[in-house]
Amino acid sequence: MKIVILDGHALNPGDLCWDFLNQYGDVDYYDRTDSTEDVVSRMQDAEIVLLNKVKITESILAQCPSVKLICVLATGYDVVDTKAATRHGVTVCNVPAYGTNAVAQYTFALLLELCHQVGAHSMSVFRGDWAKSKDFCYWLTTQRELAGKTIGIIGFGKIGKKVAEIATAFGMRILVFSRTVYPGFESVCQYVSLEELLTQSDVISLHSPLTSQTERIINAETLSKMKSSALLINTARGGLVDEYALSAALATGKIAGYAGDVVTVEPILPENPLLNAPNCILTPHMAWAPTESRQRILNTVAENIEGFLVGSPNNVVNS
Repeated sequence: MKIVILDGHALNPGDLCWDFLNQYGDVDYYDRTDSTEDVVSRMQDAEIVLLNKVKITESILAQCPSVKLICVLATGYDVVDTKAATRHGVTVCNVPAYGTNAVAQYTFALLLELCHQVGAHSMSVFRGDWAKSKDFCYWLTTQRELAGKTIGIIGFGKIGKKVAEIATAFGMRILVFSRTVYPGFESVCQYVSLEELLTQSDVISLHSPLTSQTERIINAETLSKMKSSALLINTARGGLVDEYALSAALATGKIAGYAGDVVTVEPILPENPLLNAPNCILTPHMAWAPTESRQRILNTVAENIEGFLVGSPNNVVNS
């Protein structure tokens, strides 16, 4: 059996090990596969394909009849035309929930950086500012305490729930806007309308999938409803935010700050308006990337392959 990894570097830049795949067959590894021609040539004789961001279309599947299983090295699987995969008899599996703890933790890393600007203060110390100070301490930015503040969570899946759990430990009041009301969380949070969440929250954290209903849910209108002191966090999808409207809101002080790990087009384009926005923190889609989370992906991929080989595949996303 031949196994091909099309873009392994995205998941594993070298600190994890692919050797577990050798028990299933011969493995061809590629850091990246950029062109459609290379995708086809590298998949053509393979039965199992592992990929992260490489797009698999009907045309590609038609040219690769040996492929029987596609393992997406992520939770999102929109890079694969799953309906076409079904027509071609290809099973597609993903890796759900591997990054719940990591993304929730990172959400608070971004929030705490907005509250305290730890990086900027550390740089100030290393520039010599503290050594020159006439006082025993100083701060360059407004310092914020989370206890007693209200956090609004948009999207209440596994990550949203974990964020609520952490927010509870910080002593925050929790509002939730979600299409699904989960029983048992009444003591932790209050389900509200989107407008209530926007107007009442000191912090708003996005954890919704990107759909036609949620695309640009943060826009000029919704931004205008937020407190001028509000902080906005996005560790979900860049498309949830109208980046031009957000940049304008930051520039005019309509909201106090933004921290995002995602943008609409990734890698970020040089002309992205957020690159010039004040009180804005951007990181390169890395919330999911702790070693433990990425190892969890590999462990689940092994389970997906083993299940497929015995006729009982796990985490199947097409029928």
